[in-house]
Amino acid sequence: MSRIGKKPVPVPSGVSITIEGSTVVVKGPKGELRNTFRPELTITQQADQLVVERGGENKEQRALHGLTRALLANMITGVTAGYRRGLEIIGVGYRADKKADQPLVLSVGYSHPVRYPEPAGIKISTPTPTTIVVEGIDKQKVGQVAAEIRSVRPPEPYKGKGIRYAGEQVRRKAGKAGAK
Repeated sequence: MSRIGKKPVPVPSGVSITIEGSTVVVKGPKGELRNTFRPELTITQQADQLVVERGGENKEQRALHGLTRALLANMITGVTAGYRRGLEIIGVGYRADKKADQPLVLSVGYSHPVRYPEPAGIKISTPTPTTIVVEGIDKQKVGQVAAEIRSVRPPEPYKGKGIRYAGEQVRRKAGKAGAK
């Protein structure tokens, strides 16, 4: 039995869960998330917790058991606390600017500023010109947006310039050895 899958997911007060067949709708103080899961797994609500059970013991169902439980836990965390991902910009003259109702504007060494529109359900802010914060209730969407912003100018290994996740360590390489 899956060690992750058999753990029940606690449902905090203020969160309502509706199970319609294999579709689960989670409503909380920050918003609403909806996800459709595979029909081989049954999701039931018992008192103030969700339980995921599988119908068989084949390899695919065992793999989906823990995944489904983790996705449900992420949905509940998203509607109660939300998710945030920080990005840092390293480099002389590199900066980001985000004004209300405008796209994120990145100046990262190209001949033109790069504009990144804010997707629905995601809030992008720039507390300082060299930091970007991506917030939202959907963990997958927050991570995807942060990865797309990072891919505009990923950190390079020689000087470390570029956009990196907050706290990310970039392995540095030595430059040329020089003439003898």
